[in-house]
Amino acid sequence: MKKVKKLVALAVATLMMTASLVACGSSSTSESTGGNDTETSTEANADDTKSDVIKVGVCLYKFDDTYISTVRQSLEAIQKENSDKVEFEFFDGKGDQATQNDAIDTIISKGFDLLLVNLVDTGAGQTVINKIKDAGVPVVLFNREPAADAIKSYENAIFVGTNAQEAGVMQGKILTDLWNSEKDTLDKNGDGKIQYVMLQGEPDNPEAVARTKYSVSTLNDNGIETEEIAQQICNWQNDLAQTAMESWLSKDGDKIEAVIANNDGMALGAIAALQAEGLNKGDGEYIPVIGVDATEAAKDYIAKGYMQGSVLQDAPAMAEALYTIGMNLANGKTPTEGTSYTIDDTGVAVRIPYQPYTK
Repeated sequence: MKKVKKLVALAVATLMMTASLVACGSSSTSESTGGNDTETSTEANADDTKSDVIKVGVCLYKFDDTYISTVRQSLEAIQKENSDKVEFEFFDGKGDQATQNDAIDTIISKGFDLLLVNLVDTGAGQTVINKIKDAGVPVVLFNREPAADAIKSYENAIFVGTNAQEAGVMQGKILTDLWNSEKDTLDKNGDGKIQYVMLQGEPDNPEAVARTKYSVSTLNDNGIETEEIAQQICNWQNDLAQTAMESWLSKDGDKIEAVIANNDGMALGAIAALQAEGLNKGDGEYIPVIGVDATEAAKDYIAKGYMQGSVLQDAPAMAEALYTIGMNLANGKTPTEGTSYTIDDTGVAVRIPYQPYTK
Protein backbone atom coordinates (compact mmCIF):
# COMPACT_ATOMS: atom_id res chain seq x y z
CA MET A 1 0.00 0.00 0.00
CA LYS A 2 2.82 2.30 0.91
CA LYS A 3 4.44 1.31 -2.35
CA VAL A 4 1.22 2.17 -4.18
CA LYS A 5 0.94 5.48 -2.33
CA LYS A 6 4.55 6.11 -3.14
CA LEU A 7 3.87 5.46 -6.79
CA VAL A 8 0.77 7.63 -6.72
CA ALA A 9 2.70 10.44 -5.04
CA LEU A 10 5.41 10.13 -7.63
CA ALA A 11 2.84 10.21 -10.40
CA VAL A 12 1.17 13.31 -8.91
CA ALA A 13 4.54 15.02 -8.57
CA THR A 14 5.30 14.23 -12.18
CA LEU A 15 1.95 15.60 -13.28
CA MET A 16 2.48 18.78 -11.26
CA MET A 17 5.91 19.26 -12.77
CA THR A 18 4.51 18.75 -16.26
CA ALA A 19 1.72 21.22 -15.56
CA SER A 20 4.26 23.71 -14.31
CA LEU A 21 6.34 23.29 -17.44
CA VAL A 22 3.25 23.68 -19.61
CA ALA A 23 2.33 26.83 -17.69
CA CYS A 24 5.81 28.21 -18.24
CA GLY A 25 5.54 27.35 -21.89
CA SER A 26 2.22 29.13 -22.10
CA SER A 27 3.69 32.22 -20.45
CA SER A 28 6.54 32.29 -22.93
CA THR A 29 4.13 31.92 -25.86
CA SER A 30 2.00 34.69 -24.48
CA GLU A 31 4.98 37.05 -24.41
CA SER A 32 5.87 36.02 -27.94
CA THR A 33 2.31 36.50 -29.02
CA GLY A 34 2.35 39.84 -27.25
CA GLY A 35 5.43 40.70 -29.28
CA ASN A 36 3.59 39.77 -32.48
CA ASP A 37 0.64 41.84 -31.34
CA THR A 38 2.99 44.77 -30.87
CA GLU A 39 4.36 44.32 -34.36
CA THR A 40 0.86 44.03 -35.77
CA SER A 41 -0.16 47.07 -33.78
CA THR A 42 2.83 49.01 -35.14
CA GLU A 43 1.91 48.03 -38.67
CA ALA A 44 -1.68 49.02 -38.00
CA ASN A 45 -0.55 52.33 -36.57
CA ALA A 46 1.59 52.91 -39.66
CA ASP A 47 -1.44 52.20 -41.82
CA ASP A 48 -3.52 54.53 -39.67
CA THR A 49 -0.87 57.24 -40.01
CA LYS A 50 -0.85 56.75 -43.75
CA SER A 51 -4.63 56.94 -43.85
CA ASP A 52 -4.45 60.20 -41.87
CA VAL A 53 -2.51 61.85 -44.71
CA ILE A 54 -4.81 64.24 -46.56
CA LYS A 55 -4.85 63.45 -50.30
CA VAL A 56 -5.14 66.65 -52.31
CA GLY A 57 -5.80 66.93 -56.04
CA VAL A 58 -4.31 70.16 -57.38
CA CYS A 59 -5.71 71.31 -60.72
CA LEU A 60 -3.52 73.93 -62.39
CA TYR A 61 -4.65 75.81 -65.46
CA LYS A 62 -1.23 75.36 -67.09
CA PHE A 63 1.94 73.76 -65.79
CA ASP A 64 4.15 76.08 -67.85
CA ASP A 65 2.76 79.36 -66.52
CA THR A 66 5.67 80.98 -64.67
CA TYR A 67 3.74 82.12 -61.61
CA ILE A 68 1.67 78.94 -61.33
CA SER A 69 4.77 76.76 -61.61
CA THR A 70 6.24 78.70 -58.68
CA VAL A 71 3.09 78.04 -56.63
CA ARG A 72 3.45 74.36 -57.48
CA GLN A 73 7.08 74.32 -56.34
CA SER A 74 6.05 75.99 -53.08
CA LEU A 75 3.34 73.37 -52.49
CA GLU A 76 5.88 70.62 -53.14
CA ALA A 77 8.16 72.18 -50.52
CA ILE A 78 5.26 72.21 -48.04
CA GLN A 79 4.56 68.54 -48.74
CA LYS A 80 8.21 67.67 -48.14
CA GLU A 81 8.06 69.33 -44.73
CA ASN A 82 4.67 67.75 -43.88
CA SER A 83 4.82 64.33 -45.53
CA ASP A 84 2.93 62.79 -42.59
CA LYS A 85 0.03 65.19 -43.09
CA VAL A 86 -0.49 65.92 -46.78
CA GLU A 87 0.10 64.49 -50.23
CA PHE A 88 -0.40 66.65 -53.32
CA GLU A 89 -1.04 65.28 -56.80
CA PHE A 90 -0.88 67.80 -59.63
CA PHE A 91 -2.99 67.84 -62.79
CA ASP A 92 -2.22 69.96 -65.86
CA GLY A 93 -5.24 71.70 -67.40
CA LYS A 94 -3.13 72.60 -70.45
CA GLY A 95 -5.14 75.78 -70.88
CA ASP A 96 -8.26 73.76 -71.72
CA GLN A 97 -11.30 73.64 -69.44
CA ALA A 98 -12.49 70.28 -70.80
CA THR A 99 -9.11 68.75 -69.90
CA GLN A 100 -9.38 70.20 -66.41
CA ASN A 101 -12.93 68.88 -66.04
CA ASP A 102 -11.65 65.37 -66.84
CA ALA A 103 -8.94 65.78 -64.19
CA ILE A 104 -11.55 66.77 -61.61
CA ASP A 105 -13.59 63.67 -62.49
CA THR A 106 -10.47 61.55 -61.95
CA ILE A 107 -9.75 63.14 -58.58
CA ILE A 108 -13.33 62.59 -57.43
CA SER A 109 -13.34 58.97 -58.59
CA LYS A 110 -10.12 58.29 -56.66
CA GLY A 111 -11.67 59.54 -53.43
CA PHE A 112 -9.33 62.45 -52.74
CA ASP A 113 -9.99 64.43 -49.56
CA LEU A 114 -9.58 67.93 -50.99
CA LEU A 115 -9.41 69.82 -54.27
CA LEU A 116 -7.35 72.92 -55.04
CA VAL A 117 -8.52 74.38 -58.34
CA ASN A 118 -6.85 77.04 -60.46
CA LEU A 119 -9.60 77.39 -63.08
CA VAL A 120 -8.77 77.48 -66.77
CA ASP A 121 -11.96 79.39 -67.54
CA THR A 122 -13.37 81.49 -64.71
CA GLY A 123 -16.71 81.48 -66.55
CA ALA A 124 -16.93 77.75 -65.90
CA GLY A 125 -16.79 78.29 -62.14
CA GLN A 126 -20.41 77.39 -61.41
CA THR A 127 -20.28 74.19 -63.45
CA VAL A 128 -17.04 73.09 -61.79
CA ILE A 129 -18.31 73.89 -58.29
CA ASN A 130 -21.57 72.02 -58.93
CA LYS A 131 -19.60 68.92 -59.95
CA ILE A 132 -17.43 69.09 -56.83
CA LYS A 133 -20.40 69.85 -54.57
CA ASP A 134 -22.25 66.78 -55.85
CA ALA A 135 -19.22 64.69 -54.85
CA GLY A 136 -19.11 66.29 -51.38
CA VAL A 137 -15.41 67.15 -51.59
CA PRO A 138 -14.23 70.48 -50.12
CA VAL A 139 -12.56 72.83 -52.62
CA VAL A 140 -10.29 75.86 -52.53
CA LEU A 141 -10.35 77.81 -55.77
CA PHE A 142 -7.34 80.06 -56.26
CA ASN A 143 -5.65 82.70 -58.39
CA ARG A 144 -8.28 82.83 -61.16
CA GLU A 145 -11.44 84.06 -59.51
CA PRO A 146 -14.95 82.88 -60.47
CA ALA A 147 -18.11 84.78 -59.61
CA ALA A 148 -18.75 85.12 -55.88
CA ASP A 149 -22.25 83.68 -56.27
CA ALA A 150 -20.78 80.48 -57.70
CA ILE A 151 -18.53 80.08 -54.66
CA LYS A 152 -21.39 80.88 -52.29
CA SER A 153 -23.44 78.04 -53.79
CA TYR A 154 -21.29 75.46 -51.94
CA GLU A 155 -20.65 75.74 -48.21
CA ASN A 156 -17.32 73.89 -48.52
CA ALA A 157 -15.89 76.17 -51.21
CA ILE A 158 -13.69 79.23 -50.79
CA PHE A 159 -11.44 81.38 -52.98
CA VAL A 160 -7.85 82.34 -52.17
CA GLY A 161 -6.26 85.02 -54.30
CA THR A 162 -5.21 88.58 -54.70
CA ASN A 163 -7.15 91.78 -55.26
CA ALA A 164 -6.77 92.36 -59.00
CA GLN A 165 -7.47 96.08 -58.66
CA GLU A 166 -4.57 96.40 -56.23
CA ALA A 167 -2.07 95.11 -58.80
CA GLY A 168 -3.18 97.67 -61.37
CA VAL A 169 -3.00 100.48 -58.83
CA MET A 170 0.56 99.51 -57.91
CA GLN A 171 1.61 99.36 -61.56
CA GLY A 172 0.20 102.84 -62.05
CA LYS A 173 1.99 104.11 -58.95
CA ILE A 174 5.35 102.69 -60.10
CA LEU A 175 4.96 104.36 -63.49
CA THR A 176 3.78 107.60 -61.87
CA ASP A 177 6.90 107.81 -59.71
CA LEU A 178 9.15 107.04 -62.67
CA TRP A 179 7.44 109.59 -64.92
CA ASN A 180 7.63 112.31 -62.29
CA SER A 181 11.34 111.71 -61.70
CA GLU A 182 12.40 111.28 -65.35
CA LYS A 183 9.74 113.11 -67.31
CA ASP A 184 12.22 115.16 -69.36
CA THR A 185 13.77 111.96 -70.68
CA LEU A 186 10.67 109.81 -71.02
CA ASP A 187 8.30 112.36 -72.59
CA LYS A 188 9.58 111.96 -76.15
CA ASN A 189 7.28 114.49 -77.78
CA GLY A 190 7.07 116.88 -74.83
CA ASP A 191 3.27 116.87 -74.74
CA GLY A 192 3.06 116.00 -71.03
CA LYS A 193 1.15 112.77 -71.74
CA ILE A 194 2.25 109.17 -71.46
CA GLN A 195 1.74 107.41 -74.77
CA TYR A 196 1.58 103.73 -73.82
CA VAL A 197 0.93 100.25 -75.19
CA MET A 198 -0.96 97.62 -73.18
CA LEU A 199 -0.32 93.88 -73.17
CA GLN A 200 -3.44 92.21 -71.79
CA GLY A 201 -3.74 88.66 -70.51
CA GLU A 202 -7.17 87.39 -71.53
CA PRO A 203 -10.23 89.33 -72.73
CA ASP A 204 -12.68 88.27 -70.00
CA ASN A 205 -10.31 87.37 -67.18
CA PRO A 206 -11.15 89.54 -64.12
CA GLU A 207 -7.46 89.87 -63.19
CA ALA A 208 -6.50 91.03 -66.67
CA VAL A 209 -9.42 93.44 -66.94
CA ALA A 210 -8.75 95.01 -63.53
CA ARG A 211 -4.99 95.35 -64.05
CA THR A 212 -5.59 96.99 -67.42
CA LYS A 213 -8.16 99.42 -66.06
CA TYR A 214 -6.54 100.46 -62.81
CA SER A 215 -2.96 100.81 -64.03
CA VAL A 216 -4.14 103.60 -66.34
CA SER A 217 -6.74 105.14 -64.02
CA THR A 218 -4.10 105.44 -61.28
CA LEU A 219 -1.90 107.47 -63.62
CA ASN A 220 -4.87 109.71 -64.36
CA ASP A 221 -5.76 110.00 -60.67
CA ASN A 222 -2.21 111.23 -60.07
CA GLY A 223 -2.63 114.01 -62.59
CA ILE A 224 -0.90 112.33 -65.54
CA GLU A 225 -2.66 112.36 -68.89
CA THR A 226 -2.47 109.17 -70.93
CA GLU A 227 -2.95 108.10 -74.53
CA GLU A 228 -3.20 104.48 -75.60
CA ILE A 229 -1.23 103.78 -78.77
CA ALA A 230 -2.22 100.10 -78.94
CA GLN A 231 -3.57 97.20 -76.92
CA GLN A 232 -3.22 93.49 -77.62
CA ILE A 233 -4.65 90.35 -76.04
CA CYS A 234 -1.66 88.04 -75.61
CA ASN A 235 -3.13 85.38 -73.28
CA TRP A 236 -0.30 85.89 -70.79
CA GLN A 237 2.19 84.51 -73.34
CA ASN A 238 5.77 85.73 -73.78
CA ASP A 239 5.97 84.94 -77.51
CA LEU A 240 2.68 86.64 -78.39
CA ALA A 241 3.76 89.75 -76.49
CA GLN A 242 7.09 89.81 -78.29
CA THR A 243 5.34 89.59 -81.67
CA ALA A 244 2.93 92.38 -80.73
CA MET A 245 5.77 94.60 -79.51
CA GLU A 246 7.78 94.02 -82.68
CA SER A 247 4.79 95.13 -84.74
CA TRP A 248 4.21 98.24 -82.64
CA LEU A 249 7.86 99.26 -82.76
CA SER A 250 7.91 98.99 -86.54
CA LYS A 251 4.87 101.30 -86.82
CA ASP A 252 4.97 103.57 -83.76
CA GLY A 253 8.37 103.07 -82.18
CA ASP A 254 9.00 106.82 -81.97
CA LYS A 255 5.71 107.39 -80.14
CA ILE A 256 5.71 104.68 -77.46
CA GLU A 257 6.72 106.00 -74.03
CA ALA A 258 5.69 103.11 -71.78
CA VAL A 259 4.78 99.42 -71.89
CA ILE A 260 2.25 98.12 -69.37
CA ALA A 261 1.87 94.35 -69.18
CA ASN A 262 -0.67 92.33 -67.17
CA ASN A 263 2.09 89.88 -66.21
CA ASP A 264 5.87 89.50 -66.29
CA GLY A 265 5.83 86.86 -68.98
CA MET A 266 4.43 89.35 -71.47
CA ALA A 267 6.69 92.10 -70.12
CA LEU A 268 9.75 89.97 -70.83
CA GLY A 269 8.46 89.26 -74.33
CA ALA A 270 8.18 93.01 -74.94
CA ILE A 271 11.72 93.53 -73.63
CA ALA A 272 13.07 90.94 -76.08
CA ALA A 273 11.58 93.02 -78.92
CA LEU A 274 12.94 96.26 -77.43
CA GLN A 275 16.42 94.84 -77.01
CA ALA A 276 16.42 93.72 -80.66
CA GLU A 277 16.07 97.43 -81.44
CA GLY A 278 18.96 98.37 -79.13
CA LEU A 279 16.74 99.55 -76.26
CA ASN A 280 16.43 98.46 -72.60
CA LYS A 281 19.93 97.03 -72.31
CA GLY A 282 20.68 98.50 -68.91
CA ASP A 283 22.32 101.69 -70.15
CA GLY A 284 21.31 104.22 -72.71
CA GLU A 285 17.82 104.72 -74.09
CA TYR A 286 14.91 102.70 -72.74
CA ILE A 287 11.13 102.55 -72.69
CA PRO A 288 9.71 101.81 -69.22
CA VAL A 289 8.24 98.32 -68.93
CA ILE A 290 6.04 97.44 -65.94
CA GLY A 291 4.71 93.92 -65.24
CA VAL A 292 3.02 91.86 -62.53
CA ASP A 293 4.20 88.80 -60.56
CA ALA A 294 7.82 89.73 -59.76
CA THR A 295 9.03 86.38 -61.09
CA GLU A 296 12.70 85.52 -60.64
CA ALA A 297 13.37 86.38 -64.28
CA ALA A 298 11.64 89.74 -63.88
CA LYS A 299 13.59 90.51 -60.70
CA ASP A 300 16.80 89.79 -62.59
CA TYR A 301 15.76 92.11 -65.43
CA ILE A 302 14.86 94.86 -62.96
CA ALA A 303 18.24 94.51 -61.23
CA LYS A 304 19.97 94.83 -64.61
CA GLY A 305 17.92 97.86 -65.62
CA TYR A 306 16.15 96.10 -68.50
CA MET A 307 12.76 96.41 -66.78
CA GLN A 308 11.56 99.16 -64.48
CA GLY A 309 9.15 97.48 -62.12
CA SER A 310 6.70 94.73 -61.26
CA VAL A 311 4.14 93.85 -58.61
CA LEU A 312 4.99 90.93 -56.38
CA GLN A 313 2.41 88.18 -56.32
CA ASP A 314 3.79 86.10 -53.48
CA ALA A 315 3.75 82.44 -54.61
CA PRO A 316 5.06 80.95 -51.32
CA ALA A 317 2.46 82.95 -49.37
CA MET A 318 -0.24 81.73 -51.75
CA ALA A 319 0.86 78.11 -51.31
CA GLU A 320 0.94 78.43 -47.52
CA ALA A 321 -2.60 79.84 -47.52
CA LEU A 322 -3.83 77.04 -49.79
CA TYR A 323 -2.30 74.43 -47.50
CA THR A 324 -3.52 75.94 -44.23
CA ILE A 325 -7.05 76.77 -45.38
CA GLY A 326 -7.37 73.55 -47.36
CA MET A 327 -6.34 71.39 -44.41
CA ASN A 328 -8.95 73.12 -42.27
CA LEU A 329 -11.68 72.30 -44.79
CA ALA A 330 -10.47 68.71 -45.22
CA ASN A 331 -10.63 68.24 -41.44
CA GLY A 332 -14.15 69.62 -41.14
CA LYS A 333 -13.15 73.00 -39.75
CA THR A 334 -14.04 76.48 -40.96
CA PRO A 335 -11.55 77.83 -43.54
CA THR A 336 -9.79 80.35 -41.32
CA GLU A 337 -10.08 78.58 -37.95
CA GLY A 338 -6.88 78.93 -35.93
CA THR A 339 -5.21 81.13 -38.58
CA SER A 340 -4.44 84.80 -39.11
CA TYR A 341 -6.38 84.86 -42.40
CA THR A 342 -9.61 86.80 -42.73
CA ILE A 343 -12.47 86.49 -45.17
CA ASP A 344 -13.14 89.68 -47.13
CA ASP A 345 -16.44 91.46 -47.69
CA THR A 346 -17.49 89.02 -50.42
CA GLY A 347 -17.87 86.43 -47.66
CA VAL A 348 -16.08 83.77 -49.70
CA ALA A 349 -12.52 85.01 -50.35
CA VAL A 350 -9.20 85.30 -48.56
CA ARG A 351 -6.84 87.87 -50.10
CA ILE A 352 -3.06 87.64 -50.38
CA PRO A 353 -1.64 91.18 -50.57
CA TYR A 354 0.48 92.42 -53.47
CA GLN A 355 3.70 94.38 -53.03
CA PRO A 356 5.41 96.77 -55.48
CA TYR A 357 8.80 95.63 -56.73
CA THR A 358 11.39 98.03 -58.16
CA LYS A 359 15.17 98.35 -58.24
